[in-house]
Amino acid sequence: MRKVVMRLLQSLLAAGVSLALSQGVASAEEQEKVFAIAIHGGAGTINKASLTDEQEAAYKAKLSEAISAGHSILAAGGSSMDAVVAAVQVLEDSPLFNAGRGAVYTYDGEHELDASIMNGATGEAGAVAGVKTVKSPIELARSVMENSVHVMLSGEGAEAFAAEQQLALVENSYFNTERRYQQLQTAKEKLGKADKQAYVELDNKYKYGTVGAVALDQEGNLAAATSTGGMTAKRYGRVGDSPIIGAGTWADNASCAVSATGHGEYFIRYHVAADICSRVKYLGESVQEAGDTVIHDVLLPKGGTGGVIIVDGKGNVHMPFNTEGMYRASQVGNGEINVAIYQDELY
Repeated sequence: MRKVVMRLLQSLLAAGVSLALSQGVASAEEQEKVFAIAIHGGAGTINKASLTDEQEAAYKAKLSEAISAGHSILAAGGSSMDAVVAAVQVLEDSPLFNAGRGAVYTYDGEHELDASIMNGATGEAGAVAGVKTVKSPIELARSVMENSVHVMLSGEGAEAFAAEQQLALVENSYFNTERRYQQLQTAKEKLGKADKQAYVELDNKYKYGTVGAVALDQEGNLAAATSTGGMTAKRYGRVGDSPIIGAGTWADNASCAVSATGHGEYFIRYHVAADICSRVKYLGESVQEAGDTVIHDVLLPKGGTGGVIIVDGKGNVHMPFNTEGMYRASQVGNGEINVAIYQDELY
């Protein structure tokens, strides 16, 4: 009888140890599930003298709201695709940023919006350019990726597709704001003095303005999304880097996810987003090394100004830029939200 009891106790002890070990393994696996998100609201001539305390607070509050929208999805086990769309839509709905509601004016007094998105797990991508009546261009870009055989749609065709997809459509005047209208008038004064407007180089404050997000979810999948109203007083159907896969947006689980903002023509010429990820993938560079090299050593000497946000498969985030400021925020795991605007702020 005594031996039976001893064997029973040994069995129970062994079972307890086994259960504890299995729980420990499960707990360790849960701890290893890293996730991260980073966003930007554009780069350019942004310094402390150009913003009042109230304006700075408003920008930072909206950046915090956007990062929280994406982070809550990731924390709940949601996908990086859902997270970047949610974050970008918060920025699209704000008149503070040059995307969606706050889009700049074209030379003719309208608004033409661009956006793109890429899934790092599948390599699939979607983009739209020159849309005038789509409330959320990033939502349409995702729909192009998921519900069509195409990668990019433009203009009236893209809007017809949006209607078929039953996405929210608005009048072009929905995007009107007084601040952007005044920027247009100032830009047109300079353009009006030129014989060939396509050759006029506007000040930096007219070139920038984009929003974007990159994310890593708990399944290890990366995604990137970018949305913009383009360049103030743009003409001739000008399209920048934001809807160009590889230039303004790129995501690959084998390397990183990137969303760019800046002087689009340079980002297109130097294939910035894809170049950064290629350096990570093929040269073994860290996101910091790759990002700094492209933004500071490749672009800047050629006259290209702007910045990027990057996240890799380990949750490393880097947000380099070569301008005076870039609206930006990030959050890794359940850590604190880091929000910054100026060059001298840590993130």
